[in-house]
Amino acid sequence: MYSHGSESLIKQAREIQESELQKFYSRLLKLLQAKEFGHETIDSLQRLHLILSATKYTRTLPTELQRRLLSLLSSPVEQLQVLSSAVLRETLPLSGQELNYNQDNSHTAALLLSQAGSRADLSSLCTQLIRSLENRQSDPPNHSLIHTLPIVNAILTHSPECLTEDHVTLLSKKLVDWLRYASITQGVGASSGGFFTGPRSRQPVPIAELDGTVSGDFFTVLCVGQGFTEDQWMNVFSFSMLRHWLLTYHSVPSGVTITDAANRLQLSFSLSHSHSFSNDDRSEFDSSVVSMVSATSSSSRLLPPKERVREKAFQYCLRLIEQSDRKAHKRTDTELQKACLVEAVCILDCVCVEDTSLVYRTFPCVKALFGRLSSDLTFARVLLPIAQFYLNHGEMAAVDCESVWKLVFSQFPAELFNDPFLAHELLRFLRLNHENLLLRVPQYTRSFPNLLKFLAWDSPAVVDDFVDLLPSLVTVETAVELLHTLLDLPCLSATLVLQLRSTSSPISEPSGRGLMSLDAFRNPALRGLFLYLLRTEAGSGDTIDRLSVLHELLAEAVDWPRVVQCAQTVPVLLHIFFNTVLKVADENLLAHFMLVMLERSSLLLKLPAYIKEIHRVFSCHLLRLCKLHPSLVVNQSHELLEFAGTTANVYSKEEIFTHVVWALGEYLSVSCDSRCSVKLITSCFETLEAVLFEITSSSPPPGAARPAPRVVTTLMSALAKLASRSHDLIPRVSLFLSKLRTASRGGSVAWCSDEEDLVAIVTRGEELWSLLKTPGVAQSVLTPPAHVTTPQWHRDTNLSMPLQLRTLTSLTHTQ
Repeated sequence: MYSHGSESLIKQAREIQESELQKFYSRLLKLLQAKEFGHETIDSLQRLHLILSATKYTRTLPTELQRRLLSLLSSPVEQLQVLSSAVLRETLPLSGQELNYNQDNSHTAALLLSQAGSRADLSSLCTQLIRSLENRQSDPPNHSLIHTLPIVNAILTHSPECLTEDHVTLLSKKLVDWLRYASITQGVGASSGGFFTGPRSRQPVPIAELDGTVSGDFFTVLCVGQGFTEDQWMNVFSFSMLRHWLLTYHSVPSGVTITDAANRLQLSFSLSHSHSFSNDDRSEFDSSVVSMVSATSSSSRLLPPKERVREKAFQYCLRLIEQSDRKAHKRTDTELQKACLVEAVCILDCVCVEDTSLVYRTFPCVKALFGRLSSDLTFARVLLPIAQFYLNHGEMAAVDCESVWKLVFSQFPAELFNDPFLAHELLRFLRLNHENLLLRVPQYTRSFPNLLKFLAWDSPAVVDDFVDLLPSLVTVETAVELLHTLLDLPCLSATLVLQLRSTSSPISEPSGRGLMSLDAFRNPALRGLFLYLLRTEAGSGDTIDRLSVLHELLAEAVDWPRVVQCAQTVPVLLHIFFNTVLKVADENLLAHFMLVMLERSSLLLKLPAYIKEIHRVFSCHLLRLCKLHPSLVVNQSHELLEFAGTTANVYSKEEIFTHVVWALGEYLSVSCDSRCSVKLITSCFETLEAVLFEITSSSPPPGAARPAPRVVTTLMSALAKLASRSHDLIPRVSLFLSKLRTASRGGSVAWCSDEEDLVAIVTRGEELWSLLKTPGVAQSVLTPPAHVTTPQWHRDTNLSMPLQLRTLTSLTHTQ
């Protein structure tokens, strides 16, 4: 969200008139023609960038103004370089104009990248960028190199096929040199800041570790010093893009083009054959030509470039893991260690997927790292990549993964549900791996009470993740408990708030009154209700016996923001749940769901909007269940009639009551289920008749609710349908309809306050009355046979329709 001032500026930029824009161009051009540029020029360039970027249209600048901006790319003032490059990236290039790449200016390369119109342009730019990386190590430092690699990485992201095999080979060799053979002495000069901080020293000294000791091995991102050489900075940039590089190019089997591999490897890894690795060999920097070693090189001293990058990445990551065990002097360096550990384990996972022989070399290190970090939840985000490694390679290494899954599915959600970063990382891990988890980790589907804590705590941020995850959590064994858990999510949200508040100082409402729900949470007699909601694993029961008591205890939580937001997401998830259940459940389980819906329709946290939405979802899917399995109506007729025979449901559960009555009238028929007897139809008729008579014969007290017109017409239609199947009941329906018509002639009736609604009800009654006068017609209209409701005339060989269709088809297709 933008601030009010920012929104105002964006609105002005979008609504600027063309005449005003041309005047602004003229003023800016005059400013750019001056010998020196002041604050007004900077402000004008910033405003121009806002104008160009605030709309979806790409503009063309005046020719002279665009040329002036191009000249600013070579300005000694970096702010002018940045602004001119940003402005030009938002415009269309001049027709016929060629912008030459200047390796001393990364902003030119960024502009070329944004305006590349074809794959050939990108490939040409790649060639120039990679050529600029071929400097001698003895040449004076060229600081543009540290900007070149990120631009190459951007090209890999958007168009990986632009790099040729030669490009890949060359850059692979350069990455090996930067990663493994960067200088191990500090550069001269002031500290560069960023990752590296340390005491000043006039003379170059060896690179140090984060704990202050002298580094005894090769340089990595976790080394510190006073100043840093260019190859050390390139070491950092190489590490930052290493995983992306391996995923994109270094899993390419022989005979597969880079384009095919780049498209395929973004989705999944492919296991390659094992390779043997030689001892470390330092590659030499040539002058302007770098020796390219192919995969079929006869040299036994050097590995092919792809395998060599893999081996050096492996060594680099093992050294990072070793460095992470050192005690850093600064807190920021401790956070850096964690970030590097995450990346190092991910890269190790990548290279092990590519070369399975590395699994046995890597697992002892990863296992030791897990043992060292598993007791400290501050390393939770590091432990997730370790869990990914165990998931991918634990079966091959034949190791016990039970402790890993206990940590991920039990401890993390239970104790860190309020950590937004962990929630994002953990749910992303689950989304990417849910198929493997279903096959290999039994704890996954049983952990939904724990995983849903992320949703209960911060619904807006994670609801998209659970939309993807929920179908994988629905199984025949867990479906019923999962449904109850989803319905209780607002209660779980309130309980999580109480759990955090109970460990902090006493909290009171603005009025000074203490929270009753917090007292209940701390009460040992009521503790079991809350502990059930906070359970970490499914299987301890479908739901709580004393739900109504729990709802009373949480009555004051219904307006808490987290509870309200959580309640808004439940209907969405319920739709996904029922759509999935229909695919996995048998008819017995679906019958149980029907009973749960009827029961839970009156056992919901007292949020009026939430209750209304849940009733709407229940109504929708109750109808779907009945349409797919009409026999469910006969199987559960006792429970359905009990629900429909409760007059109070007419007023408190209008939506679901209407659909239950409709289902009874529609599917209690011999054509739907041969077990439907006259006795059952009569019993249903008498139940609905009693409800209809009660709501239309008595005058409601002043201010009391009146029956909805839809409920009345649905009851009338259901009675007419039932009577058409048992003709002995027709006189009873006709008598009621005639009384309704007579009563309406006397003016308004007490149970219907709206005249238009009353007219609609009476009209519907007259239609039904007319139909019932001829029982045979009534039955064919109110209960039509299947061949009428689902005609298939185009398939019936006894009709002339197929011949007509074939004739028309041949005519329309004849040229």
